[in-house]
Amino acid sequence: MTTSLFTIPVTTIDGATTTLKPWQGQVLLIVNVASRCGFTPQYEGLEALHRAHADKGLAVLGFPCDQFGHQEPGDEAEIREFCRLTYDVTFPLFAKLEVNGPGTHPLYRELKRARRGFLGSGAIKWNFTKFVVDRSGEVVQRHPPTRTPEELEAELLKLL
Repeated sequence: MTTSLFTIPVTTIDGATTTLKPWQGQVLLIVNVASRCGFTPQYEGLEALHRAHADKGLAVLGFPCDQFGHQEPGDEAEIREFCRLTYDVTFPLFAKLEVNGPGTHPLYRELKRARRGFLGSGAIKWNFTKFVVDRSGEVVQRHPPTRTPEELEAELLKLL
């Protein structure tokens, strides 16, 4: 029996404890993000997807992570402010978490269990790794950081 992604506790960027239950029944694009990464400009594409397709049931969810080259050094307030001012991010952001190692957040433990990476690796290789979850809650795809949000749009539209 797999763990439902929608029952795993997560913390919002504002410090509130919740789950992904508010997004149950939607297509999710879950991304580990960072403010000082070569892929950081992908925030623009993620926000564009959110604005274009939220009303059709797409939810982009950003989970800051500082495990790759210390590229997310700020606290949650700094991250929120950076995203708002630099990319006008309106999609939900969550508190910083770990995606690898002994401190792996349960959400990422489940995402990695459901969809292994390149050559069967479970580890997240870098910031902006993307997981696609269908409306039934199944993790249907995992994309590397090099796949841009724009490249994922057709795939996401098929699920909407």
